[in-house]
Amino acid sequence: MSDVRVTVQRDSEREERVVTTGTTAAALFEGQRSVVAVRVGGQLRDLAHVPADGDVVEPVELSSPDGLDILRHSTAHVMAQAVQELFPEAKLGIGPPIKDGFYYDFDVEHPFQPEDLKRVEKKMQEIVKRGQRFSRRVTTDEDARAELAGEPYKLELIGLKGAAADAAEGASAEVGAGELTIYDNLDAKTGELCWKDLCRGPHLPTTRLVPAFKLMRSAAAYWRGSEKNKQLQRIYGTAWPSKDELKAYLEFLAEAEKRDHRKLGAELDLFSVPEELGSGLAVFHPKGGIVRRVMEDYSRKRHEESDYEFVNTPHISKEGLFETSGHLPNYAESMFPPVEFEGQNYRLKAMNCPMHNLIFKARGRSYRELPLRLFEFGTVYRYEKSGVVHGLTRARGFTQDDSHIYCTTEQMPGELDGLLTFVLDLLRDYGLGDFELELSTRDDSEKFIGEPEEWEEATAALRAAADKQGLALVMDPGGAAYYGPKISVQARDALGRSWQMSTIQVDFQQPKRFELEYTAADGSRQRPVMIHRALFGSIERFFAVLLEHYAGAFPAWLAPVQAVGIPIGDGHVPYLEEFAAQGKKRGLRMEVDTSSDRMQKKIRNAQKAKIPFMVIAGDEDVANGAVSFRYRDGSQKNGIPQDEALAEIALAVAERAQV
Repeated sequence: MSDVRVTVQRDSEREERVVTTGTTAAALFEGQRSVVAVRVGGQLRDLAHVPADGDVVEPVELSSPDGLDILRHSTAHVMAQAVQELFPEAKLGIGPPIKDGFYYDFDVEHPFQPEDLKRVEKKMQEIVKRGQRFSRRVTTDEDARAELAGEPYKLELIGLKGAAADAAEGASAEVGAGELTIYDNLDAKTGELCWKDLCRGPHLPTTRLVPAFKLMRSAAAYWRGSEKNKQLQRIYGTAWPSKDELKAYLEFLAEAEKRDHRKLGAELDLFSVPEELGSGLAVFHPKGGIVRRVMEDYSRKRHEESDYEFVNTPHISKEGLFETSGHLPNYAESMFPPVEFEGQNYRLKAMNCPMHNLIFKARGRSYRELPLRLFEFGTVYRYEKSGVVHGLTRARGFTQDDSHIYCTTEQMPGELDGLLTFVLDLLRDYGLGDFELELSTRDDSEKFIGEPEEWEEATAALRAAADKQGLALVMDPGGAAYYGPKISVQARDALGRSWQMSTIQVDFQQPKRFELEYTAADGSRQRPVMIHRALFGSIERFFAVLLEHYAGAFPAWLAPVQAVGIPIGDGHVPYLEEFAAQGKKRGLRMEVDTSSDRMQKKIRNAQKAKIPFMVIAGDEDVANGAVSFRYRDGSQKNGIPQDEALAEIALAVAERAQV
């Protein structure tokens, strides 16, 4: 038996080893229970893989991103086996890992019920305890079709092997490109076949290495994500390296559910999405309207201070405008269908930039006017599929705080630098502060237009602006808009969830398509650079993010009601009404609870409404010309003179204090 040389690489450390032919990756990491797979030549492999002479082998830890995917993919197989043991008629769809979990699709006669999921979870626990081995074997298309003759969806995937599978929803996890493989679940003692699935892998060595999992819910899902295909039943689950991590994740989900903006929007009477209007079309109630107005007013003030000029554009235009901009060929699926009027097709506005270009083009422009910063709270409409519409965060009608800056090439670096600083400072003012930047660039796809040199110049300018912020920068190759690269600001909320906020895009293409020009200092006609910027993304989405970030307890400057008067008895109502009147003169949003409820019930109501200041008054307060404060955290301060009390509320509002 001959020897082979392999290199074990862990981070920057390399160890040369000489092993006998046939040595598995598992043997290279014997006793290291945290290693669940390896990477060889850039490809993930099972621990049963036999490295060849000269291979570099990297361990994959269970807690790493790749390790978590392998854990969750393996758990999806355990779930599918459990389903077929309990429901033998179930036909298998696909079962890939996803963020924080996994799912598997099944064709079954009846939708899964909660009690079914409990049975499946119990059966999964039995399979895990059996310690079945995941065993990979290579097969041919012909043999796979014979083995899986009773699985119509798997047969379809065999036909999709290769690039088509990679393009299909989740299909690449099943077949991918190259050789076709099946994973057998083998009995730990006898080696007999217990279950099998068409799969690319890799997987854990045994089911016993699935430490902690839970099935979350079931839902309907179209086969391969297409509404043209049959609707299957999808079971979602989650899996983690330890029971403690699973518990922490479930606690996180419970907290996230409490903060769900749709739930809080109803509880706090902020907004609703009436069925009569249609999915993805929200209406703001008076209290939500106050929050929205304050958000807009502060943004408008900051923009005015930074020399932005406000414009307004219509909600509909001739279809040809979006042909000129290039949006229609690239974003037709995201736009509502055309409406014919007076012999021409019209479209609901899906983006504001083409109309802003018309404003620039309305008259001659001089270099002295540049940079020209146009700003609009512009409502747009996107034809989102019903399956992705989600409250205010993914809507069909929403308002963008949209800016388009027209500048010279020489002005572009400084404009981007100042623009990114402006964006981050304004987001901080709203209470967000944990940021990461993402730079989206072009790839070799045909969807991108323009010369490579232009893209390189724009990308370099964006990167330089990002580097000055001292924040983490993540690259996103191929994620750019068709007309230019962009920087996206990712902000983490109070739960550590990342949200895409502001975007800044450099565009050399639309100025060409619209033939935009300005007169340069030497009298020549030059083309401006166009910078797209949406700070909130959309007002609705930003509203939802803040609502969840603060769990509905907006800081005083954003709160719809900043202080509520709570009289100890009916005789104290006039006193508090006069106090509230003085507050309103200072621009404070104050109310008095004049209901017939007892004082303690009024306090509970104010706490549920998450009002920052509860102003309580009784006989002693009236006699002393004072009030008592009860704060949202339950603490209290008594005997505050009226002027001091009003000053404290006003200061919290003026300083945008996080109370």
